[in-house]
Amino acid sequence: MAKDFPYEMRPFNTEENEQLKECIQVSSKYYRVGPKGYVVSKGYTDDAAEIYNFLLRPDDVFVVSFPKSGTTWTQELVWLILNGLDYEKAKSIPLTERSPFLELLGFMDAEDMSMEDRNPLEKTFMPLSIKQLNELPSQRILKSHLPLSLLPPTLLDNTKVVYIARDPRDVAVSYYYHYKLMRFTSPERDFKSFWKQFINNNLTWSPYFASFLEAFEKRDHPNMLFLFYEELSKDLSAVIRKVADFFNKKLSDEQIEGLREHLKIDNFKKNRSVNLQDLQDKGIFRSEGGFIRKGKVGGWRDYFDEEMTAEAGKWINENLKGTEFRFHHFCHRKI
Repeated sequence: MAKDFPYEMRPFNTEENEQLKECIQVSSKYYRVGPKGYVVSKGYTDDAAEIYNFLLRPDDVFVVSFPKSGTTWTQELVWLILNGLDYEKAKSIPLTERSPFLELLGFMDAEDMSMEDRNPLEKTFMPLSIKQLNELPSQRILKSHLPLSLLPPTLLDNTKVVYIARDPRDVAVSYYYHYKLMRFTSPERDFKSFWKQFINNNLTWSPYFASFLEAFEKRDHPNMLFLFYEELSKDLSAVIRKVADFFNKKLSDEQIEGLREHLKIDNFKKNRSVNLQDLQDKGIFRSEGGFIRKGKVGGWRDYFDEEMTAEAGKWINENLKGTEFRFHHFCHRKI
């Protein structure tokens, strides 16, 4: 256990490692953290205490989610509302710089990539270290995929948090393509085997439901705005108003319409500031696909066979049993 960090960090056992290696082609050592067994890579274990004890400022804003839940979409929305809808600045500075990724360095293990690949990543995702993040001027808008329990314990007391959640079946499909894009799994890897690793909680930042429920339980905290990806997809203007209200910002109907147009998924996919196009141009990502993919709600139905659909329904219901959550995209029936 790291100094000033309350949770045990234990390495994957041999069986877990072998299962993971069948699915993804990375050489990192993986660990489970705390009683819920959150999956992290070796580098995070060195940074865990610094992240847990991260020095918060009263005007900090955190955008938090499980990966592939609409984080980038939400970051851009939050950044623009807090920066006077400055589209020119947003276009000229990559989102990775305007809204840095808190724990990225710990999950970007050097052993998984050559220095030739690592250097462009470091330039794209600067700043990386906690020291660099501490030196950033205010107002900081920080991204994290960590569950709330691994973030500073006073986070909601001191800062505002926007949490974005998404149907885990769509998350799994998007995560699958993300792994392929980032060269973490082979182009031939089938989705079904990836899905097994996802629901068995063997992928980084898993388990999905433990992380989701930690945030959901805090949804009524005055410093928490809890959003769903499906909301953004269905009525983007309404979500823009909700986010603006959360930050006490007044937007005219014309401003809301302009921001909605900027964030429309077809426009968002073409936005080089948010879609990491430079890394794809340099060959760090695979040439097919893109960081911003389809953004489709319910797209999982194109990838799940009858067996997987039944398995997903059972998995979802088991994980939500005893909770107040009744979001229809997630559940086949009331629990």
